[in-house]
Amino acid sequence: MEWVNETLVREFVFLGFSALASLQRLLFVVFLLLYLFTLGTNAIIISTIVLDRALHTPMYFFLSVLSCFETSYTFVIVPKMLVDLMAEKKTISFLGCAIQMFTFLFLGCSHSFLLAAMGYDRYVAICNPLRYTVLMGHGVCLGLVATASACGFTFSLVTTCLIFHLPFHSSNQLHHFFCDISPVLKLASQHSRLSQLVIFTLGVFVLVIPLLLILVSYVRIISAILKIPSTVGRYKAFSTCASHLIVVTVHYGCASFIYLRPKSNYSSSQDTLISVSYTILTPLFNPMIYSLRNKEFISALRRTMSKTWYPLS
Repeated sequence: MEWVNETLVREFVFLGFSALASLQRLLFVVFLLLYLFTLGTNAIIISTIVLDRALHTPMYFFLSVLSCFETSYTFVIVPKMLVDLMAEKKTISFLGCAIQMFTFLFLGCSHSFLLAAMGYDRYVAICNPLRYTVLMGHGVCLGLVATASACGFTFSLVTTCLIFHLPFHSSNQLHHFFCDISPVLKLASQHSRLSQLVIFTLGVFVLVIPLLLILVSYVRIISAILKIPSTVGRYKAFSTCASHLIVVTVHYGCASFIYLRPKSNYSSSQDTLISVSYTILTPLFNPMIYSLRNKEFISALRRTMSKTWYPLS
């Protein structure tokens, strides 16, 4: 790849936690424990959904894919971050930085479109319950996941190519703990207005369009719920959407703050804090929001554990 050889910058130095030098060992322990708990929780959720046939429904299929996406993008960032917390030299190669950005953007953008697909699933379940199994068949679900992945792949490929084709001749000190768009673009010798405009436009496409689709789904959902005569029925219908709404709010709130604000408001310390939330905390809380407060899932988990521990009983 000729564009790697043409640049004077051969590696980037991460400065994301440099202001907390005295606390880096403590941060390592805390982040490691949170990360292991996240991996364990997501593994339990995916295994339970796969093993229990009662959970072989579109909602839980999407949840298992969501857990896979979140687990995968933590693999891209957190292990390297943990190593850097204990290392004196916190570097990443130019090509390694490009690969990390591409993979993270691919999984994060696919996650964004998957949340829109989950909103559509809730819309069909509440507004067209009699046709739910037809409208949300296995092929449709796979098609929605494939579409979300294709959109994420396209955005991440175009964005990464635009950024890493810019010349990097000056500083290689990255004020972040992984290769994200804003901190890397800030180091480019020529801030191409066209590149920034295209990246911003793609960001709007990835964030605003799925969010609008979710809002349209929920306008229809709320309209349908208000027509339910029973208070218990309305509560039960809305409770199936509450977890999705919470996750959507956290995901799009953090992502919009990072990627859609004016560049004049860029703050490396704020970005680091927000990035910690969606790379470590969000993948930890999302499974608990979706699954561990869900009675149907808890029952399935108990059945799966019972079959695993007492297979002959």
